[in-house]
Amino acid sequence: MAEPGTKITLYSYWRSSSSQRVRIALNLKGLDYEYRAVNLLKGDQFNPEFEKLNPVKFVPALVDGNLVLADSFAIILYLEEKYPQHPLLPQDLKKKALNIQIASIVGSSIQPLHNLAVIKYIEEKVNSNAKLAWVQEHINKGFAAIEKLLKESAGKYATGDEVQLADVFLAPQICAASRFEIDMSLYPTLARLNEAYNEHPAFQAAHPLQQPDAPSQA
Repeated sequence: MAEPGTKITLYSYWRSSSSQRVRIALNLKGLDYEYRAVNLLKGDQFNPEFEKLNPVKFVPALVDGNLVLADSFAIILYLEEKYPQHPLLPQDLKKKALNIQIASIVGSSIQPLHNLAVIKYIEEKVNSNAKLAWVQEHINKGFAAIEKLLKESAGKYATGDEVQLADVFLAPQICAASRFEIDMSLYPTLARLNEAYNEHPAFQAAHPLQQPDAPSQA
């Protein structure tokens, strides 16, 4: 639990996979938090008040007492240090390194290459058809690498039978891939992991469609 008298606030956008990572981590650690929506399509991230929280003007941003922190990887590592319940990094050095490697591939080599700003730039400078091809190329490249890395080490989850950091990064990326017509049959390990994520309460509650700013499904 958070310290008495402190409130964790998460600035998030429902469809942001980076925000989804942090929501999963918060849920796994049993931390209550206030959700504040930042509508990326309306440009809320460029509001001067939000810029004070995150000068890069991306989500997520997290406020915990007097600490303000942005970037999902930094936020999750902070949560891991301050709130050690349900550890996301194992003690085993080799397994710990693998978790960090998977998280880094997703956070550095896949997701940034198809975020909203990149997609809009390609659409404006090239054309809308190039947008999909670009995204598919980079997601498939990253997924192929991760599939190879996890093929022998995966248990129920990415690096064993406990949810850890790799899962926190993988689940949102697989969820995002569904928007870009990625053939998950090419990645049987990742497809199987996704089934496990879909059955886990912490992942279910963090799903984009479960967020208060998600469009109505009615």
